[in-house]
Amino acid sequence: MIRTLTIEELYQNKRQTLAFELLTPDVDLKRVVSSTTPSSPGLILAGFTGHHPTGRIQIIGETEIRYLESLEAEARARSVSTLFDLDIPAVLISKGLSAPAELLMHAQRTRTPVIRSTLKTGELYRRLQPYLEEQLAPSTTLHGSLADVYGVGLLFTGRSGIGKSECVLDLVERGHRVVADDTVHITRRGNGVLIGRGLELQAHHMEIRGIGIIDVRALFGIRAIRQQKRIEVVVHLEAWSDTATYDRTGLDTQEIEILGVNLPRVIVPLNAGKNLTVLSEVVAMNHLLKYSGVDSAKLFNQRLINAMRPLREYLEEDYE
Repeated sequence: MIRTLTIEELYQNKRQTLAFELLTPDVDLKRVVSSTTPSSPGLILAGFTGHHPTGRIQIIGETEIRYLESLEAEARARSVSTLFDLDIPAVLISKGLSAPAELLMHAQRTRTPVIRSTLKTGELYRRLQPYLEEQLAPSTTLHGSLADVYGVGLLFTGRSGIGKSECVLDLVERGHRVVADDTVHITRRGNGVLIGRGLELQAHHMEIRGIGIIDVRALFGIRAIRQQKRIEVVVHLEAWSDTATYDRTGLDTQEIEILGVNLPRVIVPLNAGKNLTVLSEVVAMNHLLKYSGVDSAKLFNQRLINAMRPLREYLEEDYE
């Protein structure tokens, strides 16, 4: 799902924390921000528009204001006209600086919002960009349950009624933490990080068949929940099938793609008597072990190969 952010949402959500003041009334606050990177319009004000990414907020600092003030009135008008004739969602002015009259005039002409902040230019960049990255991050919603097990985010998937919620509830009982149940909202941060969280209205409630809706925080305390967690392993639960082939060595690793990010996928077949909670803990610990550079399956396989090497060499030299 492609997410969007309007200038109106930005202004209302960050008005207090970024000390915003709208300088242009009666403008188009429904303009859409499509870039997570704000930029400086210095080259545009100087007349170069050869490479201009659209949908990017422009931040004007003291350098740009001083440059505009150094120009004659006619040249200043041409300079700001070049900026506002481009496809820009808004202009932010930092350090509480006064906007030139020509800038506000052309902003009104093109109905482009101009917002002033008392923050310094560097601070405005530093605090604005993470917010834009969060709001515009690619996202999706999956049916499953997400838990923090030994610091590893395990996303449990499988058909409805397979036992995902019961498994996560058992993990909570053993001291681990639940992030989301039934519906997991996932956003991609950067190139390879997926962050999962639950729906705000759901608020760490779980549906347990035969019992009903329970409040994990009320039952187990604040330590039993997390607001969000990076997803690192997908654990897919399915009913045991005598005709299916399951990985028995750990050498044939599987992956699943979510929002363009490949995650390791472990398929756990369920049958009577299987301790799914302990298996989930082992999946998490094994992932931590691999992350530290130790792959037990590959090391064991290499040890077998090394043990068979003398026998193979002997057979190769046996010419009888």
